[in-house]
Amino acid sequence: MAKKKAPAAATSPCRINHLVLNVRDIEESHKFWTEIVGLKQVAELRARPGRPLPPKMRFYSADHDGKLTHHDIALVENPNLPPPQEWSLMDSQVAINHVALQMPSREAWQKQLAFLQQKGVKFNWRVNHGVTHSVYVNDPNGYGVEFLYELPRKMWENDIQAAIDYLENLPTEGEEALKDPESPSFGKKAKKKERALEPAE
Repeated sequence: MAKKKAPAAATSPCRINHLVLNVRDIEESHKFWTEIVGLKQVAELRARPGRPLPPKMRFYSADHDGKLTHHDIALVENPNLPPPQEWSLMDSQVAINHVALQMPSREAWQKQLAFLQQKGVKFNWRVNHGVTHSVYVNDPNGYGVEFLYELPRKMWENDIQAAIDYLENLPTEGEEALKDPESPSFGKKAKKKERALEPAE
């Protein structure tokens, strides 16, 4: 039987399935990811034959059109993690730069901004990224957490590079931090040239 030839290139995944974060205190982190982020705990590791002392690990799901998944985020307690430093997007001591959480709509994103502000959560950065409108906060371990809504594809898909190059810093405090400006569109679809009608002979 002929041996199958291996593919020449990697098969692209369809999406990221889940992320697992090491946390210093699982109870503190549980509060953040459920009460501030709004994820739902769906499971945790339990003792069983062959593993009487499992690590402290919990699993959390976002809302997937009214359904839950086995997990989008999991937390594993590691008390030996160093205490977090002041949050910084580009000069952080944690290995995960940030976790981006997509809100289902612009309205839902604005509601979450108001909720975070009312809870006293510090807005580290608010920005129009060209492809998303985002607010960055941080969890108790210093991981950046980005809440975003994605702008419609038609606004950026024709020139992704130009959209990524765009950056508009926005206010992080007070009423101004809850306002959402309009965004430019990037790239235009080339219009098909209509062939001039030739006169009949």
